[in-house]
Amino acid sequence: MTPAGPNLVAARLAAAVVTPYTVRPALMDVLQVSILVIVAAGATIVVLSKTPVRQVIALSSYGLLLALLFLAFQAPDVALSELTVGAIALPALLLLTLAKVQGRRK
Repeated sequence: MTPAGPNLVAARLAAAVVTPYTVRPALMDVLQVSILVIVAAGATIVVLSKTPVRQVIALSSYGLLLALLFLAFQAPDVALSELTVGAIALPALLLLTLAKVQGRRK
């Protein structure tokens, strides 16, 4: 390692942007792990739901949890896409399909 190596690392750390909204890395790790555990529980609820309508509602909630997870991992563009597709569009299509299929059964 060159003598400038440690100085270069210190300069990069000093140049990091610190705002009033900056979260400590340890706190962010706890938040991310907590949301990951909640997302895993949400996936389990989706799989264990018995009726199709409850599955779709659980799937929509799961989409919201995933959007929250992507926000915690600082990917707002992916979070918006997940919110649109996973929490709104897909459940709406599934509910419409279930209504049509149940209408044919009667």
